[in-house]
Order: sequence, then C-alpha cells, then structure tokens
Amino acid sequence: MESSATLIAPPPQPPPPPQASARQYGVTRPISTSEPTEVDIQMNIELEKFLIEEAGVYESKEEATKGEQVLQRIEQIVKDWVKQLTRSRGYTEQMVEDANALIFTFGSYRLRVHYPGDEIEILCVGPSYINREEDFFFILQNILAEMEEVTELQPLPDAHIPVMKFKFDGVPIDLLYASISLLVVPEDLDISDASLLYDVDEHTIRSLNCCRVADQILKLVPNVEHFCTTLRCLKFWAKRRGVYSNVIGFLGGVDWAILVARVCQLYPNAVPSMLVSRFFRVYTEWRWPNPVMLCAIEEDELGFSVWDPRKNPHDRTHHMPIITPAYPCMNSSDNVSQSTLRVMVEQFQYGNNICEKVELFKAEWCALFEPYLLFESYKNYLQVDIVAADVDDLRAWKGWVESHLNQLTLMIERDTLGMLQCHPYPREYVDTNKQCAHSAFFMGLQKKQGEKIQGQQFDIRGTVDEFRHSVNMYMFWKPGMEIYVSHVRRRLLPPYVFPDGCRPRRPSRHTAQHQADNLPCDNGEVAP
Repeated sequence: MESSATLIAPPPQPPPPPQASARQYGVTRPISTSEPTEVDIQMNIELEKFLIEEAGVYESKEEATKGEQVLQRIEQIVKDWVKQLTRSRGYTEQMVEDANALIFTFGSYRLRVHYPGDEIEILCVGPSYINREEDFFFILQNILAEMEEVTELQPLPDAHIPVMKFKFDGVPIDLLYASISLLVVPEDLDISDASLLYDVDEHTIRSLNCCRVADQILKLVPNVEHFCTTLRCLKFWAKRRGVYSNVIGFLGGVDWAILVARVCQLYPNAVPSMLVSRFFRVYTEWRWPNPVMLCAIEEDELGFSVWDPRKNPHDRTHHMPIITPAYPCMNSSDNVSQSTLRVMVEQFQYGNNICEKVELFKAEWCALFEPYLLFESYKNYLQVDIVAADVDDLRAWKGWVESHLNQLTLMIERDTLGMLQCHPYPREYVDTNKQCAHSAFFMGLQKKQGEKIQGQQFDIRGTVDEFRHSVNMYMFWKPGMEIYVSHVRRRLLPPYVFPDGCRPRRPSRHTAQHQADNLPCDNGEVAP
C-alpha cells in the first residue's frame, strides 16, 4: 500500500555571501579569485611594515594637515580671483556674488598615495568667461607672484597640459585651469559628468580628465585599500629602479595606477603582497603592444577621438598602450619608445625574479627596492649638461630641456635604425664645483643585443646637433642658457655622479651578478 504522505522537497539553500569576486571587474574574467593563505597574510604584514618603517612612503599627520590647509588657502585665492575679474568686467552685483571657482585634486593625492614631499596636483575649474591664456597665466600668476607664501613660480603655458608650478608655504603645487561652458560654477559640480566636455578645447579636456580618470580608477578596483597600498609600493619601486617618468619616456603616475588597477581586477581577493608579486608576473609575460584597459573604450555622442588603432594610424605606432578609463579614452603612455620599453620589461623581469625568491623565503622585501645602478650597467653614456646664469633661469631651462630628452632617444633610434639602444635616466646630477647654475642628465648606450652590426661605431654627431638645434628654439631663452651633449665612457664619468663623489674602482662580482636584469654591455663605440 502506497503512503499517502506527500513528499516535500527540502527548502532551497540561501546563496553564499557575496565575495569581492562576485562582480566582474575589467574587460576579462579574473585569473584567480583565491583568498590569501596564512603565509600570504604574514608576507603582507612584512611588506607593509617595510613600507611604513623603512621606505618612508607615508605622510605624517602634520604633513597631511599642512597639505589640507594649503588646499583651503588656494581654493580661497581662486574664488577671490574669479570674483575680482567678474567685477572688473562690469557684470551685475548678483553675478559677482554668484561668481565661483572650485578646485579638485588629482594624481597621487586624489588616489590616496601621496608621498612626503610630493607635489599636490590641483585642477581649478572656472566659468566660461575666465580664460587660461590671459586670466590664468597672467592675472592669477601675478597675484601668486606677489604672495609671500609663493616661491619658485614657474608657468608652463605651452606644456601638453598647461600648468603653473610653484611652492606654497613650502608645499609643491601643480595648478591646472579648465574653463567650462557655464556662467556660474555650482558648488556641487560633478566633475565626472561628461557634459562638462561640451564646447571646450583640447587642453581643457586633458585637464578635466586628470580628475575624471582618477575617480574612474577608484571605481573600477575591487578593493580600494589594497589598490592604494599596492600602488604606493610599486610607485616607490619604480622610482628606485629609474622607470618613473612620463616626461623622458617611461611611465608616470596615472600609468602606474592603471597597471596596478588591472592586476587588482585580475586578482580581486588578493592582498597587497600577492598583488605586487602578480604585478611582475603579469607584466613580464604581457605581449606588448596589446593594450592595458580597465573597461571597454566608450564611444560618445560628443564625437571626440578615442584610442583606436583600427581607425587612427598614429595609435598603431604606440609601443606600450595604457588606456585611460574616462571618456575620451586615450593612451596615457604614448611617450614610451622602443628603448624605454626594453628597459621597463627588463625591470619587470628583475621584479619578478626577486618576488619569486621572496615567496620561497630566499630573499626579503627590501631586496626588491634596491636602487638601479646606471653607472655600473653600461660602457658608454651620453652626458647632457644644462647651465644657466642663475637658479631661476636654470629651473625654467632645465624643465624645457628635460621635456625634450625623449626626443633625443627617438632621434637616436631613428638614425641608427634601432641598432643603438638608449637608456635615459630620470634623475638629475649637479656639479657643485661649477660657478654657474648647473644640472646634468645621463643616458646609457649599447648596441642592440643579438644583432650582427657591420663596424663597431655609431656616428650620432648629426643627431645630437639636430637635438641641440631643436632645444635652442626655446621661446624664453636668455643669455647664459646653454646645453652641452657629450659622449663619455664609464671610466671617465665625472665623480659627482657617484655617492659621496667617490668613483668606485670597479663593479664587484656581487654587484654584477645582482644587476643581472640588465642586458650585457656592448663592445661597440659611440661617436657623438
């Protein structure tokens, strides 16, 4: 006899609690959603201890407070500046009362990875009738020049992104300006609103996107705290290894932020020590010029050009595309050359090797951050000496020359068909024995490895002459501003490039082995 009891299915189980990996971040699925092990957590503790106690990459409370006070002071200055201009141009009293400007931070400050002594990067947003050319770079510049708190004021109106650099009460500031298509700038302005890009020039788009990109990056990572710690760590690493400089052809702050954010997307549950290790693993194996993207490239009805090598021939020439996540999406690393890409790939390999040793308990984290020894890595160098009559002239002249050093790399690649490889180094050296204001930059040179080259010499004298001619077109040139480019062998390097001004007798075997991340030095000569 069959039972009349009704079979009741068990109630459905509740879904598992959501994890960081529940949402897919980025344009592909993650590589791993594994949670950290106890060993990973211990390694992370050791890494963070190193960053706090030895690396010195965190601001003190006093420094952070001073930065906030400077920001408040600058915001009041630009608000008063806009009201002053509004009144002087005969607008109504109501317009004067409503006249407003806002400031937004960007870069490392907005991404919460600001170092002690780092510049605070600021965007000032003003109304449509306040322009950049005269109002910002003339009237506001004069206001700042007359203030006791402001020193080392350096306007750069012709830069890729026009900027005023100065120190305010000792705090370095980079100040940009964007005039938007509004008569009154509301206090609650949403900088991420794409409509702000309507009817503005290209410089304004770049300036606004400095803030918009930073905000998007923070929205596109699974764990902001882990992202910030990892970026702080890798920013320190890049500076120690000589690959932190967008100006001379390496990567700048936003590039490193996007690279780190992509690794955070690929390993959404990883702690910073795991992310640092995975960073080097991912980019050692990355097949450039495949682009690094945090999200799909957005097309918009505003019609601005976005990065697209299928449509834009110039985009096909990029060696290391790193695509910004805010509309209009651009390649932020278009300064990278074949030579600087080679150097960065070698440094990624170096980092990967050290991290593998750390994971096997054969090395400590401090080994990852040992400084790169440029002057023990090559046999031939270009020395670029920059002199001026005084320190103020040198500051302006040096900034101009430094912004053109990447052109020298590209010219050498062009004229030697890529057979002479360059390694520009983003650090300046000073000969204190010179009577004039002086600064020098150096570039390692070697012939391309694995290539049979007829003859042993490269004659780049014509290349250097072309570079000097280009640099000497400086619009604000003054008597005393000079540049000298010379070839120097390692054994004849000036003493001031070495610690304490003392030339080492020769690289030790230990140093040579430790610098194995470099390709072997060439036996060729250079005749600049």
